[in-house]
Amino acid sequence: MSDGAANGVDIRITEVIAHPLSQTLPKPTVTSWGKYTEVSICLVEIRTDSGITGVGEALARFSPKAYAELIETSLRPRLVGQNPTDITAHWHSMRRALSGRSGGMLFEAIAGVDIALWDILGKVAGLPIYRLLGGMGRSEVPVYAASVNWGDDEFMDRELDRYLEKGFPRIKVKVANPVKEACRRIERLRRRAGDDIDLCVDANWAYTLEEAVEVGRALTDNRYFWFEEPVRPEDESGYEELHRRCGTPLAAGESNYTLDQAKRLVANRTLAYLQPDVARSGGITETRRMAEFAAAHDVGYAPHIGMSGIICEMASVHLAAAMPNIKAMECETDASPFKTWITGAAPGADRQKNGMLAVPAGPGLGVEVDWDAVKRLRAE
Repeated sequence: MSDGAANGVDIRITEVIAHPLSQTLPKPTVTSWGKYTEVSICLVEIRTDSGITGVGEALARFSPKAYAELIETSLRPRLVGQNPTDITAHWHSMRRALSGRSGGMLFEAIAGVDIALWDILGKVAGLPIYRLLGGMGRSEVPVYAASVNWGDDEFMDRELDRYLEKGFPRIKVKVANPVKEACRRIERLRRRAGDDIDLCVDANWAYTLEEAVEVGRALTDNRYFWFEEPVRPEDESGYEELHRRCGTPLAAGESNYTLDQAKRLVANRTLAYLQPDVARSGGITETRRMAEFAAAHDVGYAPHIGMSGIICEMASVHLAAAMPNIKAMECETDASPFKTWITGAAPGADRQKNGMLAVPAGPGLGVEVDWDAVKRLRAE
């Protein structure tokens, strides 16, 4: 058992509870993968004998009950009775819960636990997480609107206009096949947005290398500031070749689970922006390592939050506030129950002002969970 008395913090974990949650999206999300109408997450609640409770979130986009079982059967026994502030020790212990290379459900499950442990640490210290991480003196972080979904011209025009009306200076556009149609819409949306709005594109790895080169030309011609996940995340040589042939900076990383999976394309500066998702990439502990490694190689940090919940969003805000190389954080605009029910927070699009989102000032994550709302969202 770890000895918390040595540093004056002698509290113990008494319970680890996983809450598998599902919802029907207020508005379908349409990407190159298809149309998402339902999505899930897994909240992790960690209780201590001091009365302090922490909450975290695992990405768990599908099959949330499988994540809950993994957390409660494989991770919980490694944590109960331990001091929650020994976060690094717990991370390495959880990593050994399953054998094999890093990735998959285990690391998303670890992410949920890790975020909850940081929430506890902040409450013990009486400080917000971004200050525990070192801080950069920021009270707000830059965000971009996510996203103009793939669809016909009128639909994409309406999506773009909605974000412009909300005052976003940075907006992401989803693209898919066919390539010529994607290139045409890239140009059309640039004309509609005007030259003063920063636009970027997310392909959700829809393209082959040659298709990505063609789309990349359209992006460069129309001054988009990044080309996100153009090809499969495993195709590192494809990213490197595209970097040589494309004038638009490349962004990726939401599909990475650990720093090891990001090292190559960051170290050789193929990527201009690294986009780990804290609810997938092993939580705050591992995502911080990824962001700092990127900073050491002059690569920007751009947190991904996808269709996640408010806990993922808040953990990402704290990381963004503490990292020196933040470019912009994803800001979802839908009134998702995962965000608005769980804490009563307004959507990020309504909280942001001129593309800046305030950092929570309270201890830990700085949010209070409505556990009755969590029960209503629980996956059956």
